[in-house]
Amino acid sequence: MLSDSERSWLRLHLTPGLGRLGLFQLFSHFGSADKALQSGTSSWPQKLGRRRAESFTLLPADDPLFLSAIKRLESCQAQIVSFWDPDYPADLKSIHDPPALLYVCGRLPSAAALAVVGSRKASEAGIDLTTRICYELAELGIVIVSGLARGIDSAAHRAAIEAGGLTIAVLGCGIDRIYPPENRRLFQQIAATGAIISEYPPGTEPLPGHFPGRNRIISGLSKGVLIVEAARKSGSLITADFALEQGRDVFAIPGAVSATNSDGVNSLLKDGAHLVTETRDITDLLWPQSPSAPFTAAKVVCLELSQMEFIVAEQLDNNPLHIDDLSRKSGLTPMELSVILLQLEIRGAVIQLPGMRYVRSHQTVRTAT
Repeated sequence: MLSDSERSWLRLHLTPGLGRLGLFQLFSHFGSADKALQSGTSSWPQKLGRRRAESFTLLPADDPLFLSAIKRLESCQAQIVSFWDPDYPADLKSIHDPPALLYVCGRLPSAAALAVVGSRKASEAGIDLTTRICYELAELGIVIVSGLARGIDSAAHRAAIEAGGLTIAVLGCGIDRIYPPENRRLFQQIAATGAIISEYPPGTEPLPGHFPGRNRIISGLSKGVLIVEAARKSGSLITADFALEQGRDVFAIPGAVSATNSDGVNSLLKDGAHLVTETRDITDLLWPQSPSAPFTAAKVVCLELSQMEFIVAEQLDNNPLHIDDLSRKSGLTPMELSVILLQLEIRGAVIQLPGMRYVRSHQTVRTAT
């Protein structure tokens, strides 16, 4: 359920004509969204936006648009994180035009991140290389940031999840919209273990004009941006431009000279982007303290488990499973499961997610002998 403060931010965000800068100016003047609402528009500073403060019309608390937005956010268990909240990502806060508000499904990771974007019509080779690099980075604890689009974006998110790592998807529409629609399951997996975020109010359509703004957030969340298979006029190159403006490193995987999808990345390399053929090309520059070899070797921790603990752990993987479903799979009652899951969680074998859902950690488990 949204807090009073979140509801206040939402009402302000839904005020026509106020915009991002208006939200920053209101906070600077009043110190909170609640005080801005309580004071009324007549007391708002006159420098707001392009309109006089008195001309803004706040939505009433019982307005259908406002109530519908609340319902949409609560139905997907989203929260509103403002620029002034401690959970707001530090790297994103440092760019010159950060969002005033983030709508978030899941939990924002605090670890260092790399953005990975590329062609929606990616080749099999591009998908394979993206998968390998993102899997290895996720194993090292690096968060993978992308845009949930078809092709390279989807491959990057999936690889991070398969590695037991964290990933963030940034949307060019409302947090309650799944775009493209075939990524529904991927959307749910990311929300369960990482975060889905948007700067747009719930219900916002995925319009073309929204995606450049989305791209600045993708790069802003990250220490660097990796471009995989991008045409010369690709939206991925817009992300690269934002990265350069924000002082982020740009990485690119070279492609065949004759391939249309390689024009953009090869152009970036000519202009000085860092050439990437393996994961170390990224980590040696951004995270030189990372383990040097081998990247594909997973951290293995063998745990001595009882027979029942082993049975429960074996029923879990990287896909979140509700305790009721786990009860049906294991044949144990929810009460029996709760005791076992608590022990497994304490020992690091499983991770509890919101909503009584569980995933198995990337550690290796075995039964007691």
